[in-house]
Amino acid sequence: MSLRTIRRDIATLQAMGADVEGEAGVGYILRPGFVLPPLAFTEEELRALVTGAQWVSRQSDAAMSDAVHNALAKLDGVISQEMRLALDDSALYISRAPRPESIVDLGKIRKALHAQRKLRIGYTSKTGVVSERTVWPIMLGLVDARWKIAAWCEACGDFRIFRTEAIDRIEYLQEQYQHNRRQLVKRWRASESHPCKQGDC
Repeated sequence: MSLRTIRRDIATLQAMGADVEGEAGVGYILRPGFVLPPLAFTEEELRALVTGAQWVSRQSDAAMSDAVHNALAKLDGVISQEMRLALDDSALYISRAPRPESIVDLGKIRKALHAQRKLRIGYTSKTGVVSERTVWPIMLGLVDARWKIAAWCEACGDFRIFRTEAIDRIEYLQEQYQHNRRQLVKRWRASESHPCKQGDC
């Protein structure tokens, strides 16, 4: 293979969106996160993906909706015209469910989850008890059109589920919790045989 061919192929990959770094004589690195087309989906698989994406878009925040829109645009660019027409003719509809008002920024919660950063929240329980908690967020979930945060509560010394609409103030702390989030999720799921209280200690 000639050097010219390598340069041409690298340029082609970069034009397709691949994050390729390096130079001739030194070497090249393809960064993670790039998938080469074409994608071989069946019509039913594509419908499932698009339906799921529409559901997320209509139930989540603006940042996630934008991510869904961008992902679908990329998908549209690599599927065949026949598949595109089949999707345009889809008979499935996803409604936009109303959500309770909340001061919680779901995008910041997602970042806190992945960075394993603690949160300090002001929380009102279902019985009307107001408290301040320092929690370790481990999962963000949507249950019956309501966003909830599964977290380890330092005050309770146990896992709790917090309704986002019941949080009246929130501080995104720089302090990280030291336990691995994935391990905490495993512990939480193992304890699911015992009802996880809704924020009450």
